[in-house]
Amino acid sequence: MSRRQYRPPPRAGAAPPDDTGCTILHVDMDAFFANASLLARPDLIGTPVVIGGAGNRGVVLSATYEARAFGVTSAMPMGRARRLCPQATVLPPDHELYSRISDAVMATFESITPYVEPLSLDEAFLDVSGAVRRLGSPATIASQIRDTVHDEQGVTCSVGVAPTKFVAKLASGVCKPDGLLVVPVAEVVTFVQQLPVGALWGVGEKTEEHLGRLGLVTVADIAHTPEATLRRALGATGSHLHNLAWGRDPRRVEPVHREKSIGADETFPVDVDDPAYIRRELLRLSQKTARRMRSAGLVGRTISIKVRFADFTTITRSKTLRDPTDVSQEVYATAVSLYDALGLQRARLRLVGVRVEGLVKAANAPVQPTLDEPEHGWRDADRALDRAVARFGPGSVGPASLLRKR
Repeated sequence: MSRRQYRPPPRAGAAPPDDTGCTILHVDMDAFFANASLLARPDLIGTPVVIGGAGNRGVVLSATYEARAFGVTSAMPMGRARRLCPQATVLPPDHELYSRISDAVMATFESITPYVEPLSLDEAFLDVSGAVRRLGSPATIASQIRDTVHDEQGVTCSVGVAPTKFVAKLASGVCKPDGLLVVPVAEVVTFVQQLPVGALWGVGEKTEEHLGRLGLVTVADIAHTPEATLRRALGATGSHLHNLAWGRDPRRVEPVHREKSIGADETFPVDVDDPAYIRRELLRLSQKTARRMRSAGLVGRTISIKVRFADFTTITRSKTLRDPTDVSQEVYATAVSLYDALGLQRARLRLVGVRVEGLVKAANAPVQPTLDEPEHGWRDADRALDRAVARFGPGSVGPASLLRKR
């Protein structure tokens, strides 16, 4: 399905588009499997590369944009792909790598909003309405996501920002690769109606042919056809397409809770070599991670840290506790002990992260207090902080050491 490039109307003084009310993001990784595979083959960047089975009976899993320019597409027989682009390099898929990067990307999304709806390994919807006050406008959040994914995972993504899921997904497709497109509320109808009918959800090849026989070629054609006429021709699908043609899509982002692990990372604006600074950051990340666990009603036993050096070398260390926990201080104590054991001295760091794995429902794993724990200990303190944060907002209360200028 081909799409004509949408060109927003000119704006005086190159003012940014109005993203008010555009709190739905669709994030789509660019040629994900191909670009992820190139992380180990940087010499192939900028050349046609095809991911899939090497034999002629194999199928294309993904292809770089350089290969796509020759007509190579996903799900195409490898034999045909080789005929279309004989100079392409064929690489075998690395599904473990793809899953690992996908997990990290989804964790980035979940650090921004709990309303994340993955559609596959390489795309997801986000509802950022609750994050705007904390992180900035939807467009700012989208830009932050693109930067974080590229900096931390080495791959690019495109983000559509719109008032509905349908329009956000269209926008991410239009601005590929490595793009960001905001479709303001006032421009939704113009944006949608200039597209071909094949852009509408629910319009497959056969439906598109049927609509063409009816003289309906663009979304505007559907929009200006009476809904009753569409229903007679297409049944219930007619009403569905008519609503989409006017940009109407009431569906909400349905979060899918990923309970393998919970964590948080921080990429520093400049490389850091101060151990005291790193420990404070580990405290902040441990608190954030433990608070998310308590909010989800989860506890975990395995605590890990991630450290990325200035040269992008990344290492992880983990420790499994005897009993599961959701206590911030226990998470922090373990994280900082793992960091201290590395003996990094004045090593320059780009990123640190804290993660808790082996998660189970707290109700299924009651935490036993230790003999030396006071009647009102860290667990009670955490819950008091949770109540304060719920009432007064993030950052309203916390350890004194985190109040120091970073």
